[in-house]
Amino acid sequence: MPAGPPAESAEPEHAGGAGGAAPALQDPLAIVRTRGYVAVLVISALLGVPISAAAFGFLALVSELQKLVYDDLPKTLGFHGTPDWWAVPLLAVAGVLVALTIHHLPGSGGHKPAEGFKTGGTPSAAALPGVVLAAIASLSLGVVLGPEAPLIALGGGLAVGAVRLLKRDAPPSAVAVIGAAGSFAAISELLGSPLVGAFLLMEATVLGGPMMGVVLVPGLLSAGVGSLTLTGLGTWTGLGTYSLALTHVPPAGRPTFGEFAWAILAGALAALLGEAIRRTSLSLQDLVERHRLPLTVLMGAATGLIALLYAVLTDRPATGVLFSGQDALGPLLADSATYTAATLVALLVCKALAYCTSLSAFRGGPVFPALFVGAAGGLGLSHLPGLGTTAGFAIGVGAMAVAMLKLPMTSVLLASLLLGTEGLDVMPLVIVAVVVAYVGTLRLARRPAAPHGAGPQPATPAP
Repeated sequence: MPAGPPAESAEPEHAGGAGGAAPALQDPLAIVRTRGYVAVLVISALLGVPISAAAFGFLALVSELQKLVYDDLPKTLGFHGTPDWWAVPLLAVAGVLVALTIHHLPGSGGHKPAEGFKTGGTPSAAALPGVVLAAIASLSLGVVLGPEAPLIALGGGLAVGAVRLLKRDAPPSAVAVIGAAGSFAAISELLGSPLVGAFLLMEATVLGGPMMGVVLVPGLLSAGVGSLTLTGLGTWTGLGTYSLALTHVPPAGRPTFGEFAWAILAGALAALLGEAIRRTSLSLQDLVERHRLPLTVLMGAATGLIALLYAVLTDRPATGVLFSGQDALGPLLADSATYTAATLVALLVCKALAYCTSLSAFRGGPVFPALFVGAAGGLGLSHLPGLGTTAGFAIGVGAMAVAMLKLPMTSVLLASLLLGTEGLDVMPLVIVAVVVAYVGTLRLARRPAAPHGAGPQPATPAP
């Protein structure tokens, strides 16, 4: 296999000797013209097919297991429908499985979702089984987390493993780029569009400067190939693509001044709620890590009890609180007229609490539950005068997404593109809500503790 971008092109060159001269700037055009870069593009495209197929298999397995344990198993045992208490023992079992996986397998089951959305650090081949098993046990049994973080780890890990298997002396820069391309392929259609997935990874990894295109193009190519593969597999198997999509979106109309005021309020409320969820889940995570097995089981049972409480309060299925919320977003918007304001408040509170307990102990991604919590809150606000249903849904989704992910561009795209043509009308409202929530989240964030013994730093005079 040809090497990636040459080491002399991939690493900054240092002029001079030990005198500490500034590194020479990389020339993106020179890198693109190398044969190594062409090889990286070819490899990224080729790996997009098997990696997207692996991602499809992961999502299909999780979906089928959810149906098995929440639909088929109760019927087999003689129940007429799924009892509202059904999730409590299942989530306790999930706690046992996840705790044992984290404790005994390499890699600690992947990244900790309570610490936010992260893309750095491709897992090793030895850690991949633990990442996959912890995610399957969490997601298939009803934990309130999404599949995006495990898919990113799976895609990156498979890509890096394939490159190192084929060419052990591949330059580290080429391995890193191909690993990122594998992550792009794995989530290419999950968020509804390869473009949204690309923005998510680009913004999360803080790509920028003249080298951004050089690094991003292999990922975009892999995402495009992965999207085609996922669509083809969905059609061939009849299972669909597991892509985030809304089937019915009410007309939005042009934004009004009143809706801009609601967008400001929604952004401020999302910042407060997001910070409350973050701090609560991190505090619970500290407790869980001290007593992994019993407290992971307890957090699982607590998630099921919260879902049961929602069912008792609203006379709606407990599954409305469980799972990531990806498949429930469409029905929530389409059937929003059947939800009273009190039901939406109960859904918001219970989903947020279940989100906290899930973040603290299990493995998965934080994206989809944040979108669902924001959607429930935005639809609740739409019961008040001056805010339409679609506008409320959009500003809630965007504001809560940025409050939990701290990725403003991705949050605007998610909330706008998700709504199709109606998203263009509400995009100005989404931008306002996202900006307010983003600034509020940064202002509310805890500052890092000063080193022990360090006194207050002197103020820097203003220029």
